[in-house]
Amino acid sequence: MKKLLLLGAFALLGGLAHAQEGFRLGAHVGAPLGDASDAASVTLGIDAAYMWNITKGLDIGATTGYSHFFGKDNVDDFGFVPIAASGKYRFSKIPLFVGLDLGAAISTKDYINSGLYIAPRVGYQVKNIELYLGFQNISSKYKNHGHDYYWYGDDRFNFGAVNFGVNFFLK
Repeated sequence: MKKLLLLGAFALLGGLAHAQEGFRLGAHVGAPLGDASDAASVTLGIDAAYMWNITKGLDIGATTGYSHFFGKDNVDDFGFVPIAASGKYRFSKIPLFVGLDLGAAISTKDYINSGLYIAPRVGYQVKNIELYLGFQNISSKYKNHGHDYYWYGDDRFNFGAVNFGVNFFLK
């Protein structure tokens, strides 16, 4: 509920500032890190966001998408759907930016809980396209309730990846 109120406040501020708004759509490919690297070989995903320009160089919005982790060594594939606030700062004299997504990630498997989602990134932006290098991490709890899955015990795990992505802006 607090997240929805925060997103609503950002939307209101964006409208009051007469900001230019628009969609950001893209895709990423990455190498799993942390606990995900033990069970997955590669990750692929899609990204979607709606961004408002709050002030010169600063965009705030909401983002979602899907990250699919391809299992290795007889481990099932698994994935997460992030729902997050997104922020991006573009430097004024160079085409570089830094960004951060922060929110929740919903697991697509019943034996992995949903968890906290954080995704910082740096990148290069030209008119309607951005290329970025990012890190995503989902801090989640694995539920091993008598099943013979890859991870053992009821414990916290970090499902992460280093990603290279491209986003396109639609106005």
